[in-house]
Amino acid sequence: MTGQGKLLKIYIGESNGHHGEPLYHAVIKKIKELGLARATTIRGIEGFGANSVIHSVRILKLSEDLPIVIEVVDTEEKIRNLIKVLDETITAGVLMTLQDVEIIKYEKPKQ
Repeated sequence: MTGQGKLLKIYIGESNGHHGEPLYHAVIKKIKELGLARATTIRGIEGFGANSVIHSVRILKLSEDLPIVIEVVDTEEKIRNLIKVLDETITAGVLMTLQDVEIIKYEKPKQ
């Protein structure tokens, strides 16, 4: 897969949950289930969301709600389908952004 694609970024808090598991894990499982090319969960060291409360590793008590960003790259069709599915799954506390990207190289690992 090369050429034009989409990059979806999903911003959530580490403490967000979904049916008894971390929301980021539920989202990654859904992305894999839908057969998208690649996804990565990135844990931030500082940030804030809609409530404007800063969450940081610098606070004396280690924050239990650090920012999480999930990045997903694939074709526009697959990303738009994922957005529809996530809209039904994620009800609050999320920000999603969508960007055009050029996919330079994508290879599956050799078995």
